[in-house]
Amino acid sequence: MRFQTQSEPMVARVERRLRSAAQSLGTADPFAPSRDLFMRTFQYPADDPRYRNNALMPMAAPFEPSFSETQPNNLRFTIEPLPPEAGSIDRRDASTHEMRRLIGNFLGNGPLHWFDRASEPFRGFASGGNLDYGAFFGSSFDRNGLYASKVYYELPGGAGRIDNLPVGLHRIVMPALQLVPGLKPLFTTLSAQRDMGGQRLTFACTEALKLADLQPVLDVLGLGHRLPGIMQLIGLVLGGRFELPEHGALLAFGDTPHGPDFEIYVLLSAIPDVPPSFLSLLTMGLAERPRGLAALERWMSAFTPEDAHWPGRFSIVSLRTDAHSPPRVSLYLRPIEFELPPEAVARAA
Repeated sequence: MRFQTQSEPMVARVERRLRSAAQSLGTADPFAPSRDLFMRTFQYPADDPRYRNNALMPMAAPFEPSFSETQPNNLRFTIEPLPPEAGSIDRRDASTHEMRRLIGNFLGNGPLHWFDRASEPFRGFASGGNLDYGAFFGSSFDRNGLYASKVYYELPGGAGRIDNLPVGLHRIVMPALQLVPGLKPLFTTLSAQRDMGGQRLTFACTEALKLADLQPVLDVLGLGHRLPGIMQLIGLVLGGRFELPEHGALLAFGDTPHGPDFEIYVLLSAIPDVPPSFLSLLTMGLAERPRGLAALERWMSAFTPEDAHWPGRFSIVSLRTDAHSPPRVSLYLRPIEFELPPEAVARAA
């Protein structure tokens, strides 16, 4: 496979991939709006071993593109902002600053006022203790420009700040804590779009999770009728597996104008027997939704290097649903272009 030289700054590789993917998907340029943050985050050479110790993509540069069936033609990505030596509070503050800047420049004062109110409990001085990575930052672009911007605020110690959630979201997550054993709060996500804003809370499943055991909490949220569809697709792509090992899943809950929403993330690296035909099984599951399947194929092509046959390794597959929408797929990529070469990892070790 022919790559550019390893000694070039990682930001050059990120810029090329984002702009190439934007051209393939027909979206606006996703690099220029956050150019300064990209330059600060990926300033070191592409083979620099310092990139390996990040919370988003260990052993690779902290850049994670994703496909969403609910945003089929968008270019989405998440980064762990700032260079490897940055502190958690600096990452949190940089994510907040970038979120405010993009919202103010592209989405307007209404979304900015919403974000300022919603983020206050998670970005202030009192929320800075016991943080690991602080925050992640993400954006989504369509052909008209910035579609959405997100910040993922780490919850101190994994358990705090639940009481600072909005009343509606607090009412949704409390049944989850009561009915699903072993949940650990990880982060809260604030997402601003052109016409709305939303907040979610994501938990880690620290104990093994049987998918059927989600029935009680989904029933409470009025989503119990969605569980068969969730089980069908997860069982299909995991080769008949309906139980996820400890630390093998994340559960996210949100409060939307349509009522509660729910998303389950399957962490593929934690599953010991993911079928080699995982992607073929996933496309089989999408066969009845040809538009979504075609969009997934375009997205994979957009993130495949010119001289490669594959975009990288898939890190997460998720299903998101609410009372009005059946489960829809998202797929998260660990791009082959941003993996650290083995010799760099060996030098660091």
